[in-house]
Amino acid sequence: MAKLMSREIRLASRPSGLPTAVNFTLASTEVAPLRDQEVLVRNRFMSVDPYMRGRMNDWKSYIPPFELGKTLDGGAVGEVIESRAKEFKPGDAVISNFGWREYFIASPKELHAVSREVQPLSVYLGALGMTGMTAWVGLNLVEVKAGDVIFISGAAGAVGSVAGQLAKLRGCRVIGSAGSMEKVLFLREECGFDSAFNYKAGPILEQLNDETPDGIDVYFDNVGGETLEAALSALREHGRIIVCGGISGYNEEKLRPGPSNLFNMITKRLTMKGMIVRDWLDRQDEFEKEVGGYFQAGKLKHKETVAEGIDNAVDAFLGLFQGQNVGKMVVNLV
Repeated sequence: MAKLMSREIRLASRPSGLPTAVNFTLASTEVAPLRDQEVLVRNRFMSVDPYMRGRMNDWKSYIPPFELGKTLDGGAVGEVIESRAKEFKPGDAVISNFGWREYFIASPKELHAVSREVQPLSVYLGALGMTGMTAWVGLNLVEVKAGDVIFISGAAGAVGSVAGQLAKLRGCRVIGSAGSMEKVLFLREECGFDSAFNYKAGPILEQLNDETPDGIDVYFDNVGGETLEAALSALREHGRIIVCGGISGYNEEKLRPGPSNLFNMITKRLTMKGMIVRDWLDRQDEFEKEVGGYFQAGKLKHKETVAEGIDNAVDAFLGLFQGQNVGKMVVNLV
């Protein structure tokens, strides 16, 4: 029998500041023969996400850092090729955390079955995957409700675009910021945002005040930095902040000072909550039922930017920090 080879991306060195291609290497490895209670999967799509940048640093966080010389990991959706476990059969579609490689072997408990009737399968990495669930969790975290005015930064990305659509479905007024007019139009015309602005076109606080002269109730933070400071000024009394990410500082070599107006947390009696989606995995079925229903009913749009082939996976990842994606960035591995 011919050997089965799989290409994979490994971390060659730890980045200093913005990662470059030299921090990664493309390798080929032989896939071991299948044993009892194991499943062989061919990945169809893999996810690249901003949080992966933090795992490239050698420091302790909520998730272990990537190991030098070892294959990276992350979300992926694939097809079962061979199974020696009763839970799965060839042809089944599964999601896993074995991204950044073409083939892998796993135990049944490391796989989660999904329906092949939902297309494209890559939606399970976006609107119906962990990024979509992150958006859903964030809104639930501070009990976003009808009538709220919510501002979302990084709104044209994987999490932000879903968060805005879900907030609209809850009856909110939704404002988003993004880094180009193309993305602004995407938010207004495809995602149904009430308004959106290009944060590069002028001072963020001025643009936010123009869009929301009476202030905002909720800020969904994917960016941090200057945008968080602007939101702290625009929030009304008893406003709420969802702290999901801070991509503006992920590649900084030195920590930035905090917002100059953090005292507004006291004077406005604000609530600021951080979140990690894995803390909510016991509610994944609830998320899939609610948000999956919206998607199948055509009420939720899934937008993605697709890179072709594992050879382009690193460029796709680096493109996240250059604003190259609209919606979810995925890599087609087939």
